[in-house]
Amino acid sequence: MKWLLLALYLLVFAFRLWLRHLNLQHLRQHGRKVPAGFAEVVDQKLLAKTSDYTLANSQVGLIESLFGSVLLLLFLFGGLIDWYDSWIRELTASFVVQGVLFVLGLTLIQAALDVPFSLYRTFVLEERFQFNTSTPRIWLTDLLKSLALGCLLLSLITAGALALVQASPNSWWLWVWGFLALITLLLMYLSPVLIEPLFFKFQPLQKEELAERVKVVMGQAGLQVDRVQQVDASRRSKHSNAYFTGIGRVKRIVLFDTLLEQMSDDEIIGILAHEAGHWKLGHIWKRLLTMELVSLAVCWLAWQLLSWGGLANWFGLDQLSFVGQVFLLGFLASLASFPLTPLSSGLSRRHEWQADHFACELTGDPLPLARALVKLSKENLSNLHPHPLYAWFYYSHPPVVARIARLSGDNKQS
Repeated sequence: MKWLLLALYLLVFAFRLWLRHLNLQHLRQHGRKVPAGFAEVVDQKLLAKTSDYTLANSQVGLIESLFGSVLLLLFLFGGLIDWYDSWIRELTASFVVQGVLFVLGLTLIQAALDVPFSLYRTFVLEERFQFNTSTPRIWLTDLLKSLALGCLLLSLITAGALALVQASPNSWWLWVWGFLALITLLLMYLSPVLIEPLFFKFQPLQKEELAERVKVVMGQAGLQVDRVQQVDASRRSKHSNAYFTGIGRVKRIVLFDTLLEQMSDDEIIGILAHEAGHWKLGHIWKRLLTMELVSLAVCWLAWQLLSWGGLANWFGLDQLSFVGQVFLLGFLASLASFPLTPLSSGLSRRHEWQADHFACELTGDPLPLARALVKLSKENLSNLHPHPLYAWFYYSHPPVVARIARLSGDNKQS
């Protein structure tokens, strides 16, 4: 079974490499062609820069993926997990503490291994394409904050879940699922007010006229906007974005200051109308409900497999701690979920199409959203020529050229 699992992982990895190769070959063949709707803002020089950025990102991603896969295989199939698990068990006899130390140790190792890639992306790749505005001090501060916060949250969640396993060995799967679901909802509430301000400076939108217009348009969609804020994203990057936060009727809208510089008021309204569509059409709670149902099934299946007791043997191991076996389950889950990637991507793209249509109906004009998508693609050097199969498999959003073509069609119909 051990070698079958190894072969299956290598097969999945090879398929991912093939898809990546297919996508890059398609870009090399069609990357010099200006798509419809981009003629006024994109020239051959910018297309070449976009292609170079996509290729550079893909090369770094490939090296990072190869590096991570080799380490994972060595850990799982080279005997390292057995040694690491035994070492953790020698440190303490506590079931809960063992689990926390196991998870924290791997988290810190992973963070250390990610440092060179993060440095390269930020100060070499992003710098080369004029996106980076961060400094070594900001980068290091962000790293330490995120690591400290991540370790704290991970320790609390792991300790809570393992305490439930210890207290209720015959039905822990239900209690752990409920605990994790509660944590998810709690973080959705607390993240905008406690976590995000640790990294970014938020302030009321300086353009008062735009803020009032946003509230009016959102009100027409039946959404109560508590605050419209802008964030100093330009301190780290020139990439732009906007997002909604909040649960229930009261929402908060956050605009990157880079977006405010790049977009007209009409275009910003178009983007936010699209985001409002996700809330109004129930995409947020549907995704959350789907995620929790899948999580419930996974917790039950994990309980069954862990109660069985033969999981370690599948990997050629005699024995492994509870949390060590959970790590093995995570590996198996990644293999089992990979074929479902196109289904998840397809459902997400369907929601994006629906949100685009909602935005057109709400604002009465699809062109501002279309222009905003063109600008976002231009400013972020987005790949305008993804391979159809690659996009079908991975893309959570429809390719931007297809979105703009449909929006332009909606404008002709109106």
